[in-house]
Order: sequence, then C-alpha cells, then structure tokens
Amino acid sequence: MINIVLFGKPGAGKGTQADILKKHYELFHISTGDLFRYHIQGSTDLGILAKSYMDKGDLVPDKVTIDMLEETVTQNSNVKGFIFDGFPRTTGQAEALDAFLTNKSMSITATIALEANDKILTERLINRGKTSGRVDDQDENKIRNRFEEYNNKTAPLKSFYSTQGKFYSVNGIGSVEEITQRLTRLIDGFL
Repeated sequence: MINIVLFGKPGAGKGTQADILKKHYELFHISTGDLFRYHIQGSTDLGILAKSYMDKGDLVPDKVTIDMLEETVTQNSNVKGFIFDGFPRTTGQAEALDAFLTNKSMSITATIALEANDKILTERLINRGKTSGRVDDQDENKIRNRFEEYNNKTAPLKSFYSTQGKFYSVNGIGSVEEITQRLTRLIDGFL
C-alpha cells in the first residue's frame, strides 16, 4: 500500500495533481476540501462547523478535520493506497494521522510539498475564485491570511516528516504536465 501526503499553500495545485496521481497509481484521493464540501452541502454537524471557519478564511480545527478523514479512510480500507490532499496541515494533525494509520496497520509512504511563490499562487486563486464561487478565493486579504496560516501551522510539517525521512519538495511552477512528471518520477522511486 502506498500512502502519499500532498501539501502546499492554497493554489499550489494539490487538487489538480492529486486527481492525476490517483488515476495513475490507482489511489483513493482524500481531499479535505472535498470532505468539507460534502459535509457542508449535506448540512452535517461537522459541515456546519467547518463552514463557520472557512467563511472567515480560517483553517478548520484539527478535531473536525480528523473526524471527517477517519470516517473516509475506514469506509475505504480495501484500496491500493491513499493520496491525502490538504491533510495534514499541522504537526498535531500529522501525529493524529500517524496514530490512526498505525492502528489500521498502515503508514505514510511520503509527503510531497508543491512549492510556489505567493504572487503566482495569489493570481491562481483569484482566477479560480472567478469560476468556483469560493469566497476565500476572491479576497486578497483572506488569501494572505491563508498563506500566513500555512506558514505558521503547515510549514513545520517539513521538519516533522524530514525527521522520518519522508519529506520531499517538488517545484509547483510550470505546466500541469511538467509538474506531474516531476511527481511521478519521485513516486516511482517508492514502488
């Protein structure tokens, strides 16, 4: 089983690349964004709570995200592996994910950060916001807040996973195909 964590700042291309990689490696894609939308559209208790944070441009608290994720992994435990997109976002979430996977006799194979500069990412998000309708993609102040949240909470994951020998950085600038080639070259080395 191969389990990949794909992370990077908002707009780095995690969702796009995760969708390609899930097909290429036959992995189950778990996007926290998709989980949030599913729960929000279904007006579940977790969805209502998550929406209250997202509308302010804040990250959803760990407990809410972890509960959504655990439910999905448990319901899909017979797959070849998972690609986690947008989770974990904090060291606490990474520790919780490791503990949960260990209880399921699984582990993270690699964590891959898609790296890109803020100016390019802001442009990507503003353009995405024009068609997605996402409030948090349409306001540069909210975007900057999300970048700051990433810098404060998610960037420490590099150290967490580096100490496990599982952290890899990939240039997230270029065409979708170029970025995919970089990722598949890396992932093929784990198979």
